[in-house]
Amino acid sequence: MTLIASRGSCVAVIGAVLLAGCTNLPVVATTPEPLFDTVTRFETTIPTANGAEDAADIYYPGASEAVSLPLALLLPGGLVDKAEYSDFASMVAGYGFVVVVPNRFRSVPNPVSGEDFSGLIAQVEQVNDVLNYVEAENARPESPLRDRVDVSQLGLLGHSWGGAVGLAAIQNLCLPLLCTESFERPKALKAGVFYGTTFRDQSQEEVVILPVANQGIPIGLIAGDRDGVVRGAMDAVAQTYENIQDPPKALITLRGANHYSITNEDSNRDRVRSTLDQEVATETIARWSGLFLRAHLLEDSEAWNYIYQSGDRLDPNVDVESIP
Repeated sequence: MTLIASRGSCVAVIGAVLLAGCTNLPVVATTPEPLFDTVTRFETTIPTANGAEDAADIYYPGASEAVSLPLALLLPGGLVDKAEYSDFASMVAGYGFVVVVPNRFRSVPNPVSGEDFSGLIAQVEQVNDVLNYVEAENARPESPLRDRVDVSQLGLLGHSWGGAVGLAAIQNLCLPLLCTESFERPKALKAGVFYGTTFRDQSQEEVVILPVANQGIPIGLIAGDRDGVVRGAMDAVAQTYENIQDPPKALITLRGANHYSITNEDSNRDRVRSTLDQEVATETIARWSGLFLRAHLLEDSEAWNYIYQSGDRLDPNVDVESIP
């Protein structure tokens, strides 16, 4: 196991509330802090429905022995290894989640050439594979996750391709390329927030954004305005947001960030360089992701107010459009 220091404080932001209770002064909106200041990580393998195994990293607050926390599944971007999300995943875990980051190696047909392409490529079936694994570990006496996870509360995180996989899972869809066998959305799936993601028709060469029939499940989209990888760039992300049929929904645009601002280091696979510091960008994406999931999985009023009311003016690096 590895202990990872969180960048946030474990002290809850309560001063403004106490002040308002003692005086007639108005409450000043503040940015919610992470709930835990240390995060533990361990490596494992997750059995899959087809009899294989996925290597995975799991992050959870180190001081949470007596606390049952929601589960957050991070679906990686195409060809991005789980280790590249260690900073982001540990930050999200600090907001009070058990975060699972699995690799899935598989082959998919290229819709243009017809030839198979192999690599790290997330798929929809991982949602149930991970949930089944965590449910078993939550009950196993020797497991580090023993009684740590509220398996009735599942939120999805995703980057790029992984975000498209998450959007399909929320809609209970098993689409070509995103899904291979079959899928039934678990009742535990309550919300999703994704970075650098569109819901594009993967079978089309041109950019065609599909409807997102989310059936009332809250969806957040976070995007860098310097993303040079997403086809159609911000227009495609904005169209995906517009196509989310049911609120609550939010679109958080991070100024100066590119496609890989969520990973530990920037990548030359995005030809556009970030102008926002990588550490600042990753923390910002993690904060908005963690608070979005807290708002909707735990009905956390402080997180909800930040996402839908105060966060836009408190965070100088973002622009927010939302419908609560």
